[in-house]
Amino acid sequence: MTDAVELHCAEGGDGPALVMLHGLYGSGNNWRGIARSFEVGHRVLRPDLRNHGQSPHCPGMDYRAMAADVVALLEARGIEQADIMGHSMGGKVAMALALTRPDRLRRLMVVDIAPMAYDHEAEHGGLIRAMQAIDLAAAPDRGAVDAQLATEVSHPMIRQFLLTNLQRRGAQWVWRIPLATLAEQLPVIQGWPEGLGTLTERPVRFVHGGASDYVDRAGRAAIARHFPAADVVRYPGVGHWLHAEAPQRFTDELNDFVTQPHP
Repeated sequence: MTDAVELHCAEGGDGPALVMLHGLYGSGNNWRGIARSFEVGHRVLRPDLRNHGQSPHCPGMDYRAMAADVVALLEARGIEQADIMGHSMGGKVAMALALTRPDRLRRLMVVDIAPMAYDHEAEHGGLIRAMQAIDLAAAPDRGAVDAQLATEVSHPMIRQFLLTNLQRRGAQWVWRIPLATLAEQLPVIQGWPEGLGTLTERPVRFVHGGASDYVDRAGRAAIARHFPAADVVRYPGVGHWLHAEAPQRFTDELNDFVTQPHP
C-alpha cells in the first residue's frame, strides 16, 4: 500500500460531516450543485481523489490506499465520523473505507456500483486512448478539442464530462489527469480487493440505475456478501449517472438517508 495522499478538498456548510466521492475522470466539482442543498445542515466535503482534479498524482490506485487517503482527510479536518457517499469508482473507495475503517463511518450510500470486479476495459480504455490521441498542441480552443474527441466519443454528455479535465497552461492545452497512469491502473480500478470482509453495524444504502448494467444479479450477490443488511434501491429507466439524470430524486434520496436518526 502506498502512503496516504493529501487530497485537495472543497468544503462548505456546518453540521454532521458528509463526504461526497466522485467517479473515474471526475472531481469534487461534480457534486457542487447537489452539495449546495446539504450545506445548510451538514459540513460537506468534496475531495478530489488521487490522480483526479487538483489532488496529487501517484502511481497506485489500490482501493485500500484510496480509502486511507479519505481517512487521512477526515483526520486532518478533525472529523471523527462521517456519512460517506460515492459514485462508481468513488463508491468503491467508500465501500473500502467502510470495510477497513468502520469506526470512521456513520452511514454509507453507494451509487451505481457493487463490491466486485468489472470488465469495462473496452469502454474506459477506449476513452483514455481517445483523449491520448488528441493533438492538444494543434488545438486553438476547447471546441477544437471537443471536435477531435467527437470522432471517437459520440455521446455529448460523456465528452463534456471528459472535457472538465482539459486545462490551459500558458499557451498549451493539457489534460490535468495522468492518462498513462489511469491506463496502467485500469485493471486495479475495475477490480475489487480480496479479504475486505463484511459490514452489518452501519446503515448502508445502494442506489442504482435500472438502465445501467453495473448492479446486476452478480452485483446484488456481491452486495449481500459484503453488506448483508444494506437497502438496495433501483431507479427504473435511469443510467449510470443517477445524480445527473435524475438529480431531484437522487437529492431527495440522499437527504432522506442522511437525515435518518443517528445510528
